[in-house]
Amino acid sequence: MPTLTNILGRTELLSPTDREWLHQLVGDWQVISDVAFADILLIVPNQDGTFTIAAHCRPATSVTFFDDDVVGHAGTEDMSRLGPLVLQDGRRRSLEVSGLFADLYPVKREKKNIALLCVASAYVGDRVPSQVLSTYEAVADRLFHMVTTGEFPYDGAPTGYRHGTPRVIDGFVQLNDDGEVIFANPNAVSNLHRLGVVGALQDKVLAELVTDVIEDHSQVDESLPVVVMGRAPWLTEIESHGTILSMRALPLRDDGVRKGAVILCRDITELRRREQELLTKDATIREINHRVKNNLQTVSALLRMQARRATNEETKAALDNAQRRVGTIALVHQILSQTIDEHVEFDDVFGPLLRMASDIAATGVVVRSRLEGSFGRIGANQTTALAVVLNELVSNAVEHGLPNGGNLSVTARRDGDHLTVFVDDDGAGLQGSKPGSGLGTKIVKTMVEGELHGAIAWEDRDGGGTRVHLEMLIDE
Repeated sequence: MPTLTNILGRTELLSPTDREWLHQLVGDWQVISDVAFADILLIVPNQDGTFTIAAHCRPATSVTFFDDDVVGHAGTEDMSRLGPLVLQDGRRRSLEVSGLFADLYPVKREKKNIALLCVASAYVGDRVPSQVLSTYEAVADRLFHMVTTGEFPYDGAPTGYRHGTPRVIDGFVQLNDDGEVIFANPNAVSNLHRLGVVGALQDKVLAELVTDVIEDHSQVDESLPVVVMGRAPWLTEIESHGTILSMRALPLRDDGVRKGAVILCRDITELRRREQELLTKDATIREINHRVKNNLQTVSALLRMQARRATNEETKAALDNAQRRVGTIALVHQILSQTIDEHVEFDDVFGPLLRMASDIAATGVVVRSRLEGSFGRIGANQTTALAVVLNELVSNAVEHGLPNGGNLSVTARRDGDHLTVFVDDDGAGLQGSKPGSGLGTKIVKTMVEGELHGAIAWEDRDGGGTRVHLEMLIDE
């Protein structure tokens, strides 16, 4: 699979810092593609003098000329011929790609040209109206120049933007050096109007317009002034009149001199509302899980108290078994409630369960238990049933197979979605008889066949003792 990381890792001409710079460029170059109405290819040099297409960005504002995936393909003859010249002198060159005329720009980090950008512009007839076109192209020229001078991507800018980060098609505002609006596309106008900004935007200071609509009770992000003036490449959110607007600043520079800025904005009101609903639901689910855990612990404690007061040994044993089963379910529920994943590492569940079951069942005798192999990841739907089954098997082996103590082992073998489990003890063994017909055995058979869709068998173990053989398929 040709990924950017794999392709960059194959060339020794790029240092780790160079590769990280190119990763940042690719992570942030969609804005350049959109304002340039162009496909952009990242071209990296190889040791043998050839070039490889390492990444590709298609514009969201226009059509693309590359329907097929070109990442990982070798560069064209023109790239091999002109690429070294562009890397050497840093001057743009024109070439032909897939029958189209394109431009080749150097990508500079610090004082070294490390890669190339191949820019294939879209057909004029497919573009948006001329006012937007001229504004976007002027910004595109500035951003391409910043790439060639090492000023884009922004060094030190925050990474890992939140879900809802604005794009060019969400809202575009261009500012001059003084923070005045030169141009705002219709989406940006609509976004700011919903925020409370009324009237024309052109020639107005954006920071003043936004400040005037901030409500007294609103919490203002400390980065807001820097963003709305376009002085630093930061992201902020502003809330007013029931609208939440995400704003991102892209300062435009020319060899270190600020030349205005671009502000991208997006109405994320509904997005944040849905996120808040998810947070509320998550808090509710956590509270429910907490109450379920407490209820299970309460039931377990009541059974334990009742067992202590029971005078009939059979009744006491039944209550102890019921308390142990409830405790098993409570333990599994606690582990499952602490993860949002639909699968869990069953070894983490069964490890403490094995110790608990063998310690409770072994009264006054020494039983040495161990787990061999690994269960792997098992779906939450099967985890509880499998835990209850193994708890019953371990407890039964200790109580009936090892009344005088001994050794107990649980072996798990995982092959894809097929799981094989052996529960072995070195006790008295079955001695030709069948497994018991008590409640524990019925629970095991019912869960294995009904919920786990598996098979289980009891047999004498070589060398003495009993072996329980469990086979089942793991739901993916």
